[in-house]
Amino acid sequence: MGTASFLTRARGLLHIRNQLVRECLAELLSTFILIIITLGSSAQKVTSLETKGNLLTGYLAGALAVMVGIYTAGGISGAHMNPAFSLAMCLMEQFPWWKFPIFVVMQTLASFISAGAVYFLYYDAIWHYSNGTLTVSGPRETASIFATYPADYVSVANGFLDQVIGTGVLLVGVMGIMDTRNKGVPKGLEPVAVALLVLSIECSMGSNCGCPLNPARDIGPRLFTYVAGWGPEVFSRGNGWWWVPLVAPLLGAAVGTCLYQLFVAFHYPEEEDGDVLEDKGSIILVNTAIDPAMEKSSREKDTGGTEPAGYPPPPQMGSTAPAGVPTIPLNEP
Repeated sequence: MGTASFLTRARGLLHIRNQLVRECLAELLSTFILIIITLGSSAQKVTSLETKGNLLTGYLAGALAVMVGIYTAGGISGAHMNPAFSLAMCLMEQFPWWKFPIFVVMQTLASFISAGAVYFLYYDAIWHYSNGTLTVSGPRETASIFATYPADYVSVANGFLDQVIGTGVLLVGVMGIMDTRNKGVPKGLEPVAVALLVLSIECSMGSNCGCPLNPARDIGPRLFTYVAGWGPEVFSRGNGWWWVPLVAPLLGAAVGTCLYQLFVAFHYPEEEDGDVLEDKGSIILVNTAIDPAMEKSSREKDTGGTEPAGYPPPPQMGSTAPAGVPTIPLNEP
């Protein structure tokens, strides 16, 4: 009883009512989980000379980290964890543009903090492996644990194309998974399907430059390595490669979003009436947990236009969706 009472008091003191702040905290935590698992697997592989990890375990850890991140915050913030995905949601009018820079800051901050956590977690291993010198290139370099760098034979132009195509495929796949007017995925298993999609892309498109596909995943840890002792070479290696993982995934997200709309989403039968569309759903890009207007509309339909007595008032608006477009929650809490 004492414990329950303490938890109740703690919740009362710490509970945040501002919807945007709640979304930011959830996005921060989910991105932290994604990056710490992804970078941790890389650190384990590199510092153990691949005796306790290899390329496949790194890919598998990164894909499963995506799944865990979505399950962690999908019902609160949508668990974007990637500025490229946030941009795609804005282009789909399923996420307000004014929130885009806020989410990007949260995602980048989480990636920076995650890189620091991995550095301290593997501090002894990194210094032992590197013989006491933090280098960006050479046989004992450790910078690639944190940020992506192209293979020696890959040009900047080829790497840019690599990231546009990879992120485009990612967004096409995600939209196909979430679009219940299409084949659809059983409710609650969307994160698993997305993780398998990420794993397939990593296994098929990872050799050129490590398959970042996420501007925040790359720039946050790269900034950490810059300030933690690796120095300015983290920005100069690969003919100034650092800007490619920032720009190319955003372009790839726009391309992938447009391709799915042009080749699939625009061509559903127009004779489907509103009830049928509502029953089949639409691309699952809006979360009822952060869209009170949609949730209220659903309650009114179920109760004949009135809310049950004593029903709590809806929280402050946290997300937007175009009027008349039926939506399905990304991940129920």
